[in-house]
Amino acid sequence: MDVKKLKASEIVKGVDGELWIFTKRQKTDIASRIPLLPPALKVIEKYKDHPKCIIDDTLLPVLSKQKMNAYLKEIADFCGIQKELTYHIARHTFATTVTQMNKVPIETVSKMLGHTNIKMTQHYAKILDFKIGEDMAHLRKKFS
Repeated sequence: MDVKKLKASEIVKGVDGELWIFTKRQKTDIASRIPLLPPALKVIEKYKDHPKCIIDDTLLPVLSKQKMNAYLKEIADFCGIQKELTYHIARHTFATTVTQMNKVPIETVSKMLGHTNIKMTQHYAKILDFKIGEDMAHLRKKFS
C-alpha cells in the first residue's frame, strides 16, 4: 500500500512550483508523480508531529490496509453511508468522481494511479452517465 510508505522526502516542488508526490508504486515499481491538492496537504500537515510518523519516518500513521478499511467502515456507519467503504473504493472514487467530474483527462488519471496502460485505468474510471451527458451537450451545441 503506497500511502503507508509515503515519506516527507517524496514531497517535492513540481514543474508548476506546487508540491507533488514523486514516488514509485509498490505494486508495479512504476514512477508516479501526483500534484497535491489542498485537502491532501491539510491531512499531511495534521499528522506531521504524530509519534508513529516520526518513528516510522512516514507522512501518515497508517497501520495496515485492514485497519484502514475498519476505520472507513466506522466512518460510513457514523455518516449513515450504506455502501461499503474501502481503500480500493477510494481509488475508484478518485478515478471517477474526483477526476472525471472535474474534467481531468483519463491519460492524466492513468499516470497518477500508476497504471501501465489506459485500459487498466478505464476499468477504474468507468464513464459516468453524467459525464457522457455533459460531453454530448457540448457537442450538441456545435450542431446548433
